[in-house]
Amino acid sequence: VFMRKYYVQFDWGKKRLGFATAAQATVVKMPLTKRDLTYEQTVDAIHQGAERWEARLDGGKDDPIVIDDYQNAQYYGEISVGTPGQKEMVIFDTGSANLWVPNTKPFLSQKNIYDHSKSSTYKKNGTTFAIQYGSGPVSGVFSADTVTIGDLKLQDYTFAEVDKTSGLGLGYRLGKFDGILGLGWDSISVGHVPTPMNALVQSGQLPEPVFAFYLGNKQPGELVFGGVDPKHYTGSFSFVPLSSESYWEINLDGVKLGSDSVSSTKSAIVDSGTSLLAGPKSEISKIATKLGAKSVLGREYVVDCSAKLPDLTFTLGGKDYTLKQADLILQASGSQCILGLTGLDVPPPRGPLWILGDVFMRKYYVQFDWGKKRLGFATAAQAQESSVVVI
Repeated sequence: VFMRKYYVQFDWGKKRLGFATAAQATVVKMPLTKRDLTYEQTVDAIHQGAERWEARLDGGKDDPIVIDDYQNAQYYGEISVGTPGQKEMVIFDTGSANLWVPNTKPFLSQKNIYDHSKSSTYKKNGTTFAIQYGSGPVSGVFSADTVTIGDLKLQDYTFAEVDKTSGLGLGYRLGKFDGILGLGWDSISVGHVPTPMNALVQSGQLPEPVFAFYLGNKQPGELVFGGVDPKHYTGSFSFVPLSSESYWEINLDGVKLGSDSVSSTKSAIVDSGTSLLAGPKSEISKIATKLGAKSVLGREYVVDCSAKLPDLTFTLGGKDYTLKQADLILQASGSQCILGLTGLDVPPPRGPLWILGDVFMRKYYVQFDWGKKRLGFATAAQAQESSVVVI
């Protein structure tokens, strides 16, 4: 109790104690920029999102993390690395657990790069950081430096500076983001380095060991560290305990289309880095048939935009979370509408499972409670189409 109010210095050499008033922890709000996708980019996002999770969760591999190119990721925000701070635009991804930024600018790209020679707080580590992506390697070295996230500072934080990004493809060079800041658990951290969220919690800067996402419809999104933002949700939160401290995984009680049960899958992962909903291929196929949807290239499903679709409901912790037709449509092209659904087969022991991505998180404000190892859901406050919100 005393030490929460006063910062205490234990001076071993001079055999004394020093006291100073502790800085008060405050909630930090990070604006998230939303990238609007074309019809073709939306199709690509569906393919890549499914491939990313299949690679991550493939069977019994020791290391479940595979860095995706994220070329069609929709939400990203700004951090800085080093002293003085060097700007980096990162995807805040609950499906991974490391921070990496580039130290080399890919050919013909506009990336913000990290140059450790320009930072007075850089500390060499040198341990290799290497991940094999489907189309090639992503690699670099671990380093330590000051990382600033809004008003939060992590000193001597170990992250990866990447110099080889061939595995990220052309999409990375043309993308709007520079790196990835993972918000998953320590068990999936590459190199077993402390995760960003673990480091934030241990630093004592957060009023609560919590972060929360608001992915706005027709307005900017927001990521809050240290609490939640009451203006972005209505009603109260309902909580579901985690079933695994790896990804943000919970038990799934059921999935209904209208009044019909359409799933026997028992697990779901909530993922800010996935733009859609993904489920076992057989279950997605059954849902698509009931909706009158057609598969175009094997991953994405399209439906006639004039069709009336029944609600899709996920039951989590005994409570129903319903997505209506407007929530399920990602993009329209003429009379054809792309559904925010794709098939994803994950073998045991990690699967089968559903991925609840941005389609779900736009409708429901999600509180990621690190301290109590649970997820909280509340209905997101929907903006008026004519309103302008400045963050």
